[in-house]
Formats: sequence, structure tokens, C-alpha cells
Amino acid sequence: MSEPTIPILEMRNVSKTFDFSGQRIQALSGASLTVRKGEFICLIGASGCGKSTLLRIAAGFEQPTSGEALMWGKPIDGPDPSRGMVFQDYGLFPWLTVRGNIGFGLAARGRPKAEIQDTVSRYVDMVGLGKFADAWPHQLSGGMKQRVAIARVLANDAEVVLMDEPFGALDAMTRDRLQDELLELWASTGLTVLFVTHSIEEAVFLSDRVVAMSPGPGRIDSELQLDLPRPRDVASPTFNAIRGDLNQRLHSHHARRAA
Repeated sequence: MSEPTIPILEMRNVSKTFDFSGQRIQALSGASLTVRKGEFICLIGASGCGKSTLLRIAAGFEQPTSGEALMWGKPIDGPDPSRGMVFQDYGLFPWLTVRGNIGFGLAARGRPKAEIQDTVSRYVDMVGLGKFADAWPHQLSGGMKQRVAIARVLANDAEVVLMDEPFGALDAMTRDRLQDELLELWASTGLTVLFVTHSIEEAVFLSDRVVAMSPGPGRIDSELQLDLPRPRDVASPTFNAIRGDLNQRLHSHHARRAA
């Protein structure tokens, strides 16, 4: 079967303005981005450049002030299970166990109990939480909570996973381990991932394509296709040359803005 010609996600000249304390703040200006099915794309840029706003528009939590946000060529007019969001603060329901959190979306959509149980069991095992399936969120480490958040999105039949700095609050060892696990899930499921990060190293390690955004207001400044084989060695000269190139691009954004 040939690859679909229509991108799974597309932002066409998207702008977004917020009203804040009587002032109009423009968060995005003419941002355009095309995401093909199965791609792993990282958005990088300084705080306030509109990365999270663009992600929320893709999720359907926000509507663009102008421009179009599309999934499979159709307007995104609100949240949908096909686009799952994973946040830095996990967003788990404290009154539900690991099983309950992972199966929440399926239960809310009225799926049969047996289907929910089978699906939840599959994803509990997939993220390595079999021994903690009946634990409560407060009993889990940060890394475990993030595994639950990812499993909940996958169990809900997501085609696209939108991740807003999901590993930003974790310690370095846990972050490294979850990066590896995320890549394994991505490779085994065929998911499409749009991942926001401040870390250039994380972006180069994870993605097929790095999209750099510039601030004031936010726009897509440049894109870099990565042809590095996986698994990637963060200590290799090639990896560090790419990281240096992206670092220079981001610093040039700030220099232009200051000028």
C-alpha cells in the first residue's frame, strides 16, 4: 500500500492571539507545519515561542485566530481520542488506579467491559507496569506516572501523540530510560509523535525532524531532517555537530529578536 498523500496533521498559516488583562497578545504568527503519518517530530525553541500553543491547537484545545489546523485534511474543531495529549505534570486522576486511568477514555466512550479489560492489560504490560496495575497515582514514581499517561493515550486509539515536555520534570536517568522506551513504543506501534522540548539533545536523540520556532510572536523558523541511524550515540561527533548547528540556529533567533 502506498503512503497516504494527505498529511496526518497540517498547520496552515496558523496565528493565535489571546486577550490578557485588556491586552491582545499574539502567541503565533503564520506558523505552518506538515506532519506525515509515522513521523517523530520535535518542536524546539525558547520559552514563549508558541510551542505549547501550537500543540494545543493540534489537540483541539484551542482554535486558531486565523489559518487552518487539519487532521487528514479535515478541520480540527475540538479534542478527539485520535489525538492524545501527554503533559509534563502527567494529568492522572488521583481517585483511579493505574488500570482505571488507562481505561478511563474507553469507559467514557462506552466500550464493553471485556474489551476495556483486555486493552488495559495489554498496555499495562506494554509500559512495564504489571506489578503496579492496581496502585494509585500517589504510590508511583514520576517515571511510572508518565508511563501511565502514555499508556492511557495509546489505549484510547490515538493515531497522533502530542507530548508537551513530558520528561522535563524527571531526573536524568529516568528521562534517558523513558526516551528509549518511547522510541520502542513508537517503532512498534507506528504512531505519529509531535514532541515539545527545550532540550536540543533530547530533540536530536528522539526525532526524525527537528522544527525550530522563533519567538515574538511564534513562527516556524527552520526545519532539520535527521538521517542518523538509531539507536543514537549522544557522544558521537556527528550527533554533536547536529546539536551545535541547532544551538546556533536558536541563538541566532535571539540575536535577531534583540536587534
